[in-house]
Amino acid sequence: MQIGEGFAGDGPNAAHVNTVLGSKDGAVGTAWATALATPRLGHAPFVVVVRPNVPVKPFTLFVNKATVDGDKNERHARFTWGAAQAGVAAGVAAAVRKGIVSESAADDLLLIAAVWVNPEADDELTVYSNNEAATLAALAAGRDGAPTVADVLAAGAPQNPFFNS
Repeated sequence: MQIGEGFAGDGPNAAHVNTVLGSKDGAVGTAWATALATPRLGHAPFVVVVRPNVPVKPFTLFVNKATVDGDKNERHARFTWGAAQAGVAAGVAAAVRKGIVSESAADDLLLIAAVWVNPEADDELTVYSNNEAATLAALAAGRDGAPTVADVLAAGAPQNPFFNS
């Protein structure tokens, strides 16, 4: 199992993607199928596609971290299901092309991508490109086992785009 984290961009169009990549026959396969089969209000995991009827490989489950309510925020729903999902597909495909994810193993693996799309996002193309970059970064980090414990301990005080200690 490979666990990765990627962040790209800034402001409301930034992307934050967490990935879990593993065998269909293991814990990731169980988690993938369970998540797909148990949607909840505002959170309906779905299979990422390159285009309709062409799912990305490895099969990728998109799990939205921000509640999607198309009645209250149609743009957020459209950006989540459209630009962010397409960006994740592009990031996964790029990871396979670059050998970050083995092309020969892609049919035997499943990927869970937990994706943050800010409800205030306002630039569709930036949401797309940031999700592509964050997905690729997360998959590379998972492959490389990054960060190391030494990297975490050397990072200093915790901070993120929403908090700076």
